[in-house]
Amino acid sequence: MLILVVDTSTPAVTAAIAEFDGTTMSMPEGSVVVNPRAHGEQLAPLIQGELAARGAVPGDVGAVVAGLGPGPFTGLRAGLVTAAAMAHALDVPVYGVCSLDGIGAMTSGRVFVATDARRKEVYWAVYEDGVRVEGPEVAAPETLVERAKAADGAYGDGVHRYADVLGVAPAGAPRYPHPGRLAWVARERIVAKEPSESLTPLYLRRPNVNIGGVQQRA
Repeated sequence: MLILVVDTSTPAVTAAIAEFDGTTMSMPEGSVVVNPRAHGEQLAPLIQGELAARGAVPGDVGAVVAGLGPGPFTGLRAGLVTAAAMAHALDVPVYGVCSLDGIGAMTSGRVFVATDARRKEVYWAVYEDGVRVEGPEVAAPETLVERAKAADGAYGDGVHRYADVLGVAPAGAPRYPHPGRLAWVARERIVAKEPSESLTPLYLRRPNVNIGGVQQRA
């Protein structure tokens, strides 16, 4: 089965085609464009390119997996709308996965994961042997120093951006959610042929809005 995987929760716009035989999941790197302001424009061409690279057509896709965030409103929404629309058009199930799991899943030991939340904050979670045990939450990096230092490794764009504040060095890749890991987290639902899920985004906070010319922050 071919699985379309998309994630737009970070500055990295990601699309990939994973292959799953019911037991083994391929770990594709996929196509990634790092552009925090062009998620909607970049995603469709990336999907088309991934299908073409496999000599596949949309009708060959048997399921869709989408990163639910946490992430900024506009970029995250672009990916979820695309995933839901494609699943509906193809009449295949769509499954949502916390985007931080695309970094923390399949790791060993205690792992701290953080991605950039803007406003000098990060989205974060903690994993034990690949299973999320804390988060996702949003917080200022200076409040997460103890968690980051207590981990065996720290991953994600938020760690790269705030390494000095967190007091830890990034452990390496992946910096952004890995499509193969996102698909792997959804594998049991795919095997069970569970019905499509509502893709509820993990915003964790409401976006800024302008009321009477004054910016209001939730």
